[in-house]
Amino acid sequence: MIKKNVFFVNFNPLYEIFEEIKENLPFDIIKHESEDSFIIDKNFDNKLNVAKKLDDRNILNIQDHPILIIKLIELINIQLIKLRFNYQSKININDYELNLNSKIFSKDNLILKLTEKEIEIILYLINNKKKHTVFDLQQNIWGYAANMETHTVETHVYRLRKKISDKFNEDSFILSHPAGYYIELNSD
Repeated sequence: MIKKNVFFVNFNPLYEIFEEIKENLPFDIIKHESEDSFIIDKNFDNKLNVAKKLDDRNILNIQDHPILIIKLIELINIQLIKLRFNYQSKININDYELNLNSKIFSKDNLILKLTEKEIEIILYLINNKKKHTVFDLQQNIWGYAANMETHTVETHVYRLRKKISDKFNEDSFILSHPAGYYIELNSD
């Protein structure tokens, strides 16, 4: 795929914005100080992207189609949100990858589908980097009162550990200690 170019002519504020996010853009940006220095060779590719201030309405010409600057910025924001969403959706935990979008837990091309509650348990155990009692998990994952008698936590943790053990042959992902449950994270 050929990467296209977008030229900015006499429009430094917008160029500076694009310069800051250029590694996330699907095109290269090129700045020209004046329209006089901006000459397109007639033999050059007709599909050349040109971004240029046409008049006081702040209209840009992209792929030979006029577009309002606000619309262009909106399109770029959408792309950046998608990139951020994809980037934030994947969490590496030791040798595993947890994809929050698809709710898939994977390792070495093996895939395990998790429930929302199983994901919450894993995220809570890795984000707090300490051992968690049953009462702590009841309160912070399920919102139960600490004095409520239930085996919800033990049942969920047991089922999650079993799923991980069955799929990945891993018995030590979620560990038990007299002080509570925890996930030991590698230091690399």
